[in-house]
Amino acid sequence: MTVLLTGGDGYIGWPTGLRIAQRTDERVLLVDNFGRRDWVEEVGSVSATPVADMDERLQAAREVHGLNNLSFLEADLTEKTTVDELLTVHEPRVVVHTAAQPSAPYSQINGERSNFTQHNNLQSTRNLLWALEEQDMTDTHFIETTTTGVYGAPEFPIPEGGAVMENKGKREEVPFPAMAGSWYHLTKSHDAANMRLANQQFGVPISDVRTAIVYGSETDETGADSRLGTRFDFDYYFGTVAHRFCAQAVAGYPVTVYGKGEQRKPFISLDDAVEGLARLALADPGERAGSHTVYNQVTRAISIVEIANTIASVGVEHGLDVQVEHFENPRDEDETHKMTIENDRYASLIGEQSATFEEAVQDIFGTLLEHRETVAAHEDRFLPGVLEE
Repeated sequence: MTVLLTGGDGYIGWPTGLRIAQRTDERVLLVDNFGRRDWVEEVGSVSATPVADMDERLQAAREVHGLNNLSFLEADLTEKTTVDELLTVHEPRVVVHTAAQPSAPYSQINGERSNFTQHNNLQSTRNLLWALEEQDMTDTHFIETTTTGVYGAPEFPIPEGGAVMENKGKREEVPFPAMAGSWYHLTKSHDAANMRLANQQFGVPISDVRTAIVYGSETDETGADSRLGTRFDFDYYFGTVAHRFCAQAVAGYPVTVYGKGEQRKPFISLDDAVEGLARLALADPGERAGSHTVYNQVTRAISIVEIANTIASVGVEHGLDVQVEHFENPRDEDETHKMTIENDRYASLIGEQSATFEEAVQDIFGTLLEHRETVAAHEDRFLPGVLEE
């Protein structure tokens, strides 16, 4: 039997593949086209941590963790014939779909990047879902990391999936409306709708894992050897806010809070994100919550100011003088939004949270201080800019 994991070269995909392979005797096949490496290079940035090539990663996985069941195939999932052949040959029991162009700012640069993002993300997901139907594999569990960004920023508590609609005295739970705020986030809104349709029409069991903003530099598996490290992006386009703030602190820059920074955003550690995906991938069919289940992959909501102040405080412990400064916000967002988001299903899935945000920041600083020269060499990537055509 095979576990197929797309985006296997990525920040979340690579450590997830390692964890799944450690917990099963099944073959774990990673698939990627190395797009993330190209996109980050395109914006003039680089991973703060060295990212080994895939052959070296797999060799290290065998030597360090004894993972002889982990393999890799380079493939472009936007090519339907490629996907059809991939599923026909390997007949996966489960597909963990983490492959995507994941950056909202990148998707907002211009029409070309917007079109690319939508084509890349939507075509890949549609190809996989239709291949399961056309290759008679509709018992295959399909797990995708979408995003909590599909919910937008409503003023009411965000449910875990459905919303209750009331009209003329009748109440019914319906799919939450797509309120995405970027061309990237909208791809995940469409994916969520397409997965729901594939479940209804084809009977494919679906786990729609709506991933929050992920922070952290390593897991137990990736931290065991430098060759196993996952990537750590810190630029404006691909670095999440916590990572960008930590990199600014290490490079001696003030932490740049856009606007008031009082808005709360959903967050989850890398380890907790990996853990949930691994458990879903390895769960027996009878253990699943349902044939179509939405999980809010989040452990807590944190305000941007709280993130900045925590990073400044932890930075002092590492001998850094970290200043928090407010800058004009280049984004159209409510700077005081107090997000509340339900996560009962996901919290039940992973159990106890692996680490606090402060503990994770400690680890991030430890990682970045080892690679501070790389961060300093790309300090111009911290703030928003316009790519040269």
